[in-house]
Amino acid sequence: MTLSRYEIFFTVVESGSLTKAGELLKLTQSGVSHAITSLENEFGFSLLTRGRSGIQLTSNGERIITYIREVLLIDERMKQEVAAINGLDIGIVKIGTFTSVASQWLPHIINRFEHDYPGITLKLFEGDYSTLEEWVLQGVIDCGFLTLPTPKSLEFHPLKKDKMLCILSDQHPLHSQEQISFKQIQAEPMILPKEGWDNEIQQIFRENNIKPNIKFRVSDDQAIKSMVQENLGISIRPKMTLAHIPDNVRILNLENDFFRIIGIATKPNMSPATKKFMDCVHSWLSDHNLLDF
Repeated sequence: MTLSRYEIFFTVVESGSLTKAGELLKLTQSGVSHAITSLENEFGFSLLTRGRSGIQLTSNGERIITYIREVLLIDERMKQEVAAINGLDIGIVKIGTFTSVASQWLPHIINRFEHDYPGITLKLFEGDYSTLEEWVLQGVIDCGFLTLPTPKSLEFHPLKKDKMLCILSDQHPLHSQEQISFKQIQAEPMILPKEGWDNEIQQIFRENNIKPNIKFRVSDDQAIKSMVQENLGISIRPKMTLAHIPDNVRILNLENDFFRIIGIATKPNMSPATKKFMDCVHSWLSDHNLLDF
């Protein structure tokens, strides 16, 4: 059946290995290889190259994988719709997230969701804003926690306003202030996240004509806080990332209040299982007075 071969091909690409794909699908490696060869014969061109570094898509495979992903996504949604009609809750929901949501919200939300919907499997994918956005657009994930702005082709469901704040060492000359001006920010060495993780900070810079003096860029929030702790520079971070701030790091308000708007982005016509996950997110946030919209 062609659909099963699509699933095998897609699993090989996702796992990067015929062996791993076989283990995931409970097939022999020769069975996986035969399915790929059969699909290539049907299409009339190669889809994969096999080398020492593993499995790679050919240029033709790159063109085809988008359509196969879409076919499998539609098939999964149809199965969920059929199950919903029959009063069953089944399916898979692929969720994209960034670090602060993954650490502070998702463990609790997943615990509640798995209790309420044991027949639905959740899979997590972590990335920066731009990667998550692209994954939603391509159908790699069903929904993704993102911040505004997002493309018009996505449906954005706002959840929370997360205040942006400045952090600096208690050894810094400005540590006794309650707030910091944009002029002062521009004069200080900055420790920022890597590009792709700093959309809301760049928006602050653009709207207030700040030309930042960027000293370091690092990918981890803990590394940023540690550098600030050692008085290597100041940083601007969302409040959610400051849950476990060291005692010798001061938090200052910005000259004007600024918020990142956290929400969930989906493509139109989400699956029944995805809708149930989003309802669970809203319910948990509401129960803990975290829902702002």
